[in-house]
Amino acid sequence: MESPGMEKIRPFVRERLEPFIDDLTRGYENIHSYHVVGSAVTGDFVEGVSDINSVAVLTSMDLSFLDRVAPLGKKYQKKKIAAPLIMTPEYVTNSLDVFPVEFLNFKLIHQTIFGPDIFSEIEVGRKNLRIQCEREIKSKLIWLRQHYISSMGDSRLLLDNMTGLISGFMPLFRSIIWLMDREPPRETGQITDTLCSIFNFKANIFEKILDIKHKRYKPSKQEISEIFREYYRASEKIGRAVNDLQV
Repeated sequence: MESPGMEKIRPFVRERLEPFIDDLTRGYENIHSYHVVGSAVTGDFVEGVSDINSVAVLTSMDLSFLDRVAPLGKKYQKKKIAAPLIMTPEYVTNSLDVFPVEFLNFKLIHQTIFGPDIFSEIEVGRKNLRIQCEREIKSKLIWLRQHYISSMGDSRLLLDNMTGLISGFMPLFRSIIWLMDREPPRETGQITDTLCSIFNFKANIFEKILDIKHKRYKPSKQEISEIFREYYRASEKIGRAVNDLQV
């Protein structure tokens, strides 16, 4: 299948994705469009480390398409190609109120490989987005508290738990920035910088957590407990702001 949008994808991703899309779509007519999403279209992508994520939009839901996807996992997993999300235009339209954070991030960060650019056209409601942001940030605060307890004083386990959560914060933070009427950055480092300017953090704790996750910084055992407290307080501050936000 012709893929005119592929020329806009970085060569490393294109080289791996082209044969996958060809295997996936060869002889298949019920496909509306195909889109690359996430870090593969931003400066955060790390060759050989980052997954290549995508969305296959079908004209109508066809469960036999799953039989096309399933066997490709073994062939392409070593190339870091994740199984595409599968949806239809109807599903997208009917799910904007339920998953506004996810769809806003698709809207902001995607490259359409072929077919109509369905994500550029969507409109995300601010009210539904604020509610999901509030729910997500409060859930993450519960998660942080519970994992602090479950680490049972093991500072390294606590650190692993904290760094494991940070990637899930980024789409949420991008949505919060959008609610604050600021242009959401594509790259994670710029997201944390923007958050700091909005919420006046004394230190960019989220950037620190990202540095730890990517092994650019290794804290001592003594530092980890304070990092947790700073991480929690910053998340709590954002949660209060979202809770009070009028949309």
